[in-house]
Amino acid sequence: FLRVTKQYLPHVARLCLISTFLEDGIRMWFQWGEQRDYIDTTWSCGYLLASSFVFLNLLGQLTGCVLVLSRNFVQYACFGLFGIIALQTIAYSILWDLKFLMRNLALGGGLLLLLAESRSEGKSMFAGVPTMRESSPKQYMQLGGRVLLVLMFMTLLHLDASFFSIVQNIVGTALMILVAVGFKTKLAALTLVVWLFAINVYFNAFWTIPVYKPMHDFLKYDFFQTMSVIGGLLLVVALGPGGVSMDEKKKEW
Repeated sequence: FLRVTKQYLPHVARLCLISTFLEDGIRMWFQWGEQRDYIDTTWSCGYLLASSFVFLNLLGQLTGCVLVLSRNFVQYACFGLFGIIALQTIAYSILWDLKFLMRNLALGGGLLLLLAESRSEGKSMFAGVPTMRESSPKQYMQLGGRVLLVLMFMTLLHLDASFFSIVQNIVGTALMILVAVGFKTKLAALTLVVWLFAINVYFNAFWTIPVYKPMHDFLKYDFFQTMSVIGGLLLVVALGPGGVSMDEKKKEW
């Protein structure tokens, strides 16, 4: 499977990864007035500042998406999208909502992996030059990205005592640990992709809810944010776990 999809996987991963920013940027355009009024009401910052916030979000997200997909200035695009995540976390009071905070951190983990991929592409032209010192940040980015991605799955764990929930929690936790420590990483990440995609389509089926209902927007937001984490996991499948992982250490043993 990986051999067949190797050349397509990074492209699919990037598209999935930026999907939440793309959706949110487009939503900012169509719900400009509502978003501006919400920020103005929440922060009492006035019409001008609230409009500037919405415009910055719209421009930052859509520009970042275009740069990532066209593979131009990817590192700058990643830093810009990191800034958008931080800005939204504060502006929408996500900092105090543990579930949404963990999902935003998982989204940041996906961007870290994208940043690591762009660094490796940048270094590839110097193939004959020793790069141990230069590749170290990339390895730690991959480690940080893997660990942050795992936070997404912690929000999916169920605390009820049904048999299905217990099995799902045990299997999910085992796969999370494997991805975080980098053991059998590609297989574990691919399994999580399939599992997360199935859960996403089942629980966040926004297309079944009429557009005028608030639940439609809520489920759509959840759906695309989950797709972005799936994109991060697909990058793990495409790139491997990196140097700071058990898979890499096994080669030395």
